[in-house]
Amino acid sequence: MFKSTKTALLGGAIAVASSGAAFAAGHGDVSACLITKTDTNPFFVKMREGATAAAEELGVELMTFAGQFDGDHETQVAAIETCIASGASGILLTASDTSSITSAVEQAREAGLLVIALDTPLDPADAADATFATDNFEAGRLIGAWAAGQLGDAAADAKIGLLNINVSQPSVGVLRNQGFLQGFGIDLGDPSRWGDEDDPRIVGHDVSNGAEEGGRTGMESLLAQDPMINVVYTINEPAAAGAYEALRSIGRENDVLIVSVDGGCPGVTNVAEGVIGATAQQYPLDMARLGMDAIVSYATDGSLPENSAGLDFFNTGVALITDAPVDGVPSITSAEGLELCWG
Repeated sequence: MFKSTKTALLGGAIAVASSGAAFAAGHGDVSACLITKTDTNPFFVKMREGATAAAEELGVELMTFAGQFDGDHETQVAAIETCIASGASGILLTASDTSSITSAVEQAREAGLLVIALDTPLDPADAADATFATDNFEAGRLIGAWAAGQLGDAAADAKIGLLNINVSQPSVGVLRNQGFLQGFGIDLGDPSRWGDEDDPRIVGHDVSNGAEEGGRTGMESLLAQDPMINVVYTINEPAAAGAYEALRSIGRENDVLIVSVDGGCPGVTNVAEGVIGATAQQYPLDMARLGMDAIVSYATDGSLPENSAGLDFFNTGVALITDAPVDGVPSITSAEGLELCWG
């Protein structure tokens, strides 16, 4: 039903709320909500821009909401309640707590709203009507395989620190973390949770809240466990930038591989400058545009979006970006990544 434009290679209850209407395409009776984790992370800023542009093109009234911080579950629940009360046709949601949010999502669906998860699958995934997302496990696997390839034989003795989002373990973080470990060649424990693997190469896990400051403090905690960590996985590029600063403070910024996921312009620039060794780029504009199209289709004729073949979600694409390619791991350069980046 939908076609991605990227290939698989290539303070109160509502922290932020805005609305606008356009009528160019004659769908003025259709309304939608976009609920993101924050309104500061460049990924979600770009997602909001994409949803706003699509709403204007389609003539859909759009309300946008965001948590005050990554992990602000209560604000997202309040936003869903507002969308139900407003009579919205559908909700596009990037959930902070992917399991706890499901009861609010169920209420929205029972009220007749189409609920589409963007970027972050719900737990369980079928709690939403559909999911438009990067294959986050594959994104993690690519950066893990790249890191192992860079180290070569030394990968057998690696010392790995992992910086996730938060202790609630939202699905997007679990998928990326576990994909990275598998790509690096580490046997997984419970694939639906991070932190129970017993491979001696894993120094430890910490959390970053997906932010630069959290990445710095999380990296400092990991270095306190083992100052000779030489591989760092990060949930996103702001966390990677913070980890780099912590490493630079002890003079180790040039001998540690940092890998990440997102593909925003600042992150891709950090690849070009050697701060990040490799990142997996995803495409929030596509997620938002496809989500808006799906809400209009549902409101018009009741049709539901279809998943990508062999997956339980619609894959919006991922590309590994690095300037130090590894044989057998498909990638594009940072220069190519900058042509596709956002933020």
